[in-house]
Order: sequence, then structure tokens, then C-alpha cells
Amino acid sequence: MTIKVLIADDQALVRSGFRMILESRDDLTVVGEAADGEQAIRLAAQTRPDVVLMDVRMPGLDGVAATARLTAAPDAPRVIILTTYDLEQPLYAALRAGASGFLLKDVRPADLVEAIRVVAGGDALLAPTATRRLLDRFLVTDVTPAAPAGSLDRLTEREREVLTLIARGASNAEIADRLVVSETTVKTHVSAILRKLEVRDRVQAVVLAYDLGLVRPRPSS
Repeated sequence: MTIKVLIADDQALVRSGFRMILESRDDLTVVGEAADGEQAIRLAAQTRPDVVLMDVRMPGLDGVAATARLTAAPDAPRVIILTTYDLEQPLYAALRAGASGFLLKDVRPADLVEAIRVVAGGDALLAPTATRRLLDRFLVTDVTPAAPAGSLDRLTEREREVLTLIARGASNAEIADRLVVSETTVKTHVSAILRKLEVRDRVQAVVLAYDLGLVRPRPSS
């Protein structure tokens, strides 16, 4: 299956570079380029991409606002946020808006390609340590959480336990070891959590876990 990618960045050189990398792979095709958020939304409606590479800072409608509008639509594409700086403040807002992860713009070509494949396959892009670091740094300063899509009372006690461990940055293997179950069992629990909470991936589940008070950020040092 060919993965359709839309590139949204206000720098033509960045867009061209990413296009060259992606179109050298047989399973990836670039269906459009946008220079701002409004154009990205229009092109997404026309081309129906599987993944959008979205610059976080663009003139007019920025990447965070564009991501929120894109992911609110039916059959929404996955969004990967592009940024120059690791863990800048808008990244958390973008994840809350529905992005499935983020990449630095100096990402290696092979890592860019793999990230798109991972997100297109339905997985979140953030590694557990990155998820923990991002949430610990920014969520404590956020005082206007979005209305949650799902509710924790839909989860079983074991599913709550799994979600808590995910939100604390544990991988499937670490959760399996902690709960003395197989990784397959953990994956089954994760799938059930995503379905019941009406979120698309682990990142969105973690954001919701913090919003609903299941876990709290660590105090600032």
C-alpha cells in the first residue's frame, strides 16, 4: 500500500528536501505541498493524505490550529509536527490538538521515512521517554484542558493500571514485565483503552490520562 503524504511548511527548501527523500521510497508518495495552515487544510480535503508533515510555526494559521482542524474531521489524516527546537511549548498544544508525534527538522532521512510508516500504521511516534519528558515539562502549566472524548469509568481496573503505566512512560515490554503478563496481552489492553476512550493512539491516551487526573506531572525541580 502506498502512503500518501502532505507536506506543510512555509520554507520551500524544506518542502523540496522532504519531497526528494519521500519520493525516493516506493511506498511513499507526496500528494501536495502547503506553505501555511489554511492551504494545508484545503489540500488535505482535496488529496486525502494518510499523513501530514506539519510545521509548527507558519504564517497565518499555524501548525497547532491547523492540526486541530484537520484531526477533527472524519477520517482525519495522522499529523506529525515538524519543529526546529526539541520540546518547545507549542508541541504539547499540538499533541493535545490531535498530532500523533513530532520530529525535529534535522531528522535523518531514514528516520523520517520510518516515522511516517509508523504513524500511518496507527502507532504513536513518541518514544516512552519522550512522552514522559514532554508531559512532565508542559502539562503542569496547562490550565485549560480540552473536554475529554472518553471517560475513565469505561475502563476496567487492569486497563486503568495499563494506562497509568503508559502515561508514566512505560513501554509495552516494561508493562508486561511489571504486570507479569505477555506483551500480546498488553497490546490487547492498549487497543481496548484506545477504543473505550475514543482516542487514536497512545499519545492521545496519555494526554487524556493527565487531563482526567489519573496521573499528575512531577513537580518542577
